[in-house]
Amino acid sequence: MDPILLSRLQFAVATLFHFIFVPLTLGLAILVAIMETRYVQTGNPEYKKMTKFWGHIFLINFVVGVVTGITLEFQFGTNWAGYSKYVGDIFGSILAIEATVAFFLESTFIAVWFFGWNRLKPKAHALCIWLVAIASSVSAYWIIAANAWMQHPVGYEIRGGRAELTDFLSVVTQNYAIMNFLHTIFSGYIVAGFFVMGVSAYHLLRKNEISLFTKSFRMALAFSLIFSIGEVFMGDITGKEMTILQPEKTAAVESHWETKKGVDFSMFVIPDEKNERNLVEWFKIPKFMSYITKGDWNAEVLGLKAWPVEDRPPVTLVFFAFRIMVALGFLFVLLTVIGWFKRNKLESSPMYLRIMLYSIPLPYIAALLGWIVTEVGRQPWIVYRVLRTMDAGSPIAGSQVAVSLAAFIILYSLLGIIAFFLIIRHAKHGPEPV
Repeated sequence: MDPILLSRLQFAVATLFHFIFVPLTLGLAILVAIMETRYVQTGNPEYKKMTKFWGHIFLINFVVGVVTGITLEFQFGTNWAGYSKYVGDIFGSILAIEATVAFFLESTFIAVWFFGWNRLKPKAHALCIWLVAIASSVSAYWIIAANAWMQHPVGYEIRGGRAELTDFLSVVTQNYAIMNFLHTIFSGYIVAGFFVMGVSAYHLLRKNEISLFTKSFRMALAFSLIFSIGEVFMGDITGKEMTILQPEKTAAVESHWETKKGVDFSMFVIPDEKNERNLVEWFKIPKFMSYITKGDWNAEVLGLKAWPVEDRPPVTLVFFAFRIMVALGFLFVLLTVIGWFKRNKLESSPMYLRIMLYSIPLPYIAALLGWIVTEVGRQPWIVYRVLRTMDAGSPIAGSQVAVSLAAFIILYSLLGIIAFFLIIRHAKHGPEPV
C-alpha cells in the first residue's frame, strides 16, 4: 500500500467532508444577521422567529464544521511531515493567525449570541451575529491565502533546504488569494441561499408559516441572484488568472492537448488521456477557447503535450469536475432569475418550489467540484513547482495510513448521519413560537 496515495485519500475524505459544512456556515451567518437586523429595524416578532429558526441550523452546521476542520490540521503533522518541515514557516504562520484572530473572534461571539437572547439589548445582540459573520469570512480568507500560496508561492526564499518567509504582505495580498477568496466565498453564499430557498419551498408547499417562509425565500432569492451572477464573473476572472499562473491546469480543465493559436472550444468532449487526445469533440465554437482563457480570440493556448507526462495533472477527473461545475453555475443564475419573476406569486408556483427544494444539493456539488479542480489540478505538486506531493509525506507505513483512513471514513460517516439528521429534523419541524 502506497502511504502517499492513502494519505492523499485520507486528506481528500476529510477535506471534502469538512467542505460540506463550511460554505453553508459562511452564507447562513450573513443571512441570519440580515434577518436579525430586520427584526431590530422593524420590531416585527416574525423576524425574531425567523432568526432563531435559521440560527439553530447555523449552529449545528458550525459545530460540525469546526470539529471536522481540526482533524485536517493534525494531518499536516501525522501524514505530511515532509511538507510541514519544508514550508511550515510560511503555512504555519498563516494558519496560526487564522486560529488566534478570526476563529477566536468567531467562536467567542457565537457563544455570546447563542446565550445572549433576552440578556443583551437587541442592537448589541444583532451586532454579535454580524461579528460572527464577518469573522467567518475573515477566517476563510486566511485559509484560502494559505492555499493560494501552495498554488502560487511568493514571498519566500529557500534556505537550508526549506522555504522561509521573506515577504508576508505579498503572500496574503497576492491576486490569486483575493480572487480565490471571492470565488470561494461567493459559492458559499449560493449554497446558503439555495439551502434557505429549498427549506422555505418545503414549508410553502405544505402551507406552513406562509408569511415567514415567503420572507425567508425572497431574502435568500435576492442574495443568491446577486452572488450567482457575481460568481460567473469571478469564475471568468479566476480562470484567466489560472491560465497565466498554472497553464497546465487550464489545459487539463479544457482537455487541450496541442499548443495552438485561435483555439476552438468544443461543447461536448470525451478525453482520452492514455492516448493524449480527445475521443470526441462536438459542437465547436471557433476560437472561443482562446477568448475565454486569455481574452483574445487569436491567443496561443499551451496544450498538455507542452509538459512532460510526469508534470501534468490528471486530465479526466479535472476536466469533468470543471465542466459540471460551470454548468451548475449557469443553472444557478437561470433558477434565480426565474425566481425573481415569480417572487410575488410563490404560492401559486408549486413546480418552481419543488425544483428549488430538490436543488438544495446542487450548490454543494458545485463547491466540492470546484475544490477538486483546484487541488487535483495542481498535481503532481503540493506546492506548485516547489515541492512534489510524493516528496511531502511522513515516513510511515501504508498499513498505518490505511487504518487511520478507515477510522476517518467510519467516524465521519457517523458524524455526517448525526449532523444531517439534526439539520433535517429541525428544518422539517419549522420554527418555534417566540
